[in-house]
Amino acid sequence: MTTRPPVPPFTLETATQKVRGAEDAWNSRDPERVALVYTEDTEWRNRAEFPKGREAVKQFLKRKWEKELDYRLIKELWAFGDNRLAVRFAYEWRDDSGNWFRSYGNENWEFTEAGLMRRRFASINDLPIKPDERLYHWPLGGRPDDHPGLSALGL
Repeated sequence: MTTRPPVPPFTLETATQKVRGAEDAWNSRDPERVALVYTEDTEWRNRAEFPKGREAVKQFLKRKWEKELDYRLIKELWAFGDNRLAVRFAYEWRDDSGNWFRSYGNENWEFTEAGLMRRRFASINDLPIKPDERLYHWPLGGRPDDHPGLSALGL
């Protein structure tokens, strides 16, 4: 069985590490890489889609990043328990017509003892923004360590 540290039960430190690891993976925009942190039978709710299984997640992510261009994400731990994390996030992206958006949301995550995510339930809202309202200006890829997080940005 594959293990994805940190594993439950979570502490504040390990929960924060898990969230930052997820943020870094999603900022790679690599469906193959991201999907490896989910169980083979993972269950999701993402807006009006309900992917079930790692392969369905890969296909979902591929479609997502074909639509959401110049995607940059920040995640922040909200709460944690033994094998569950609550996360809030905001990401910025543009469509193929050059319209920018900031998408806000919350996620509830449940993990196996091996640290793989078994369940992910996301609620997301999109806010159109003007290009000069963007707050995420780092090069595509992982957020630099010195870039402010959601709370520091007032989000």
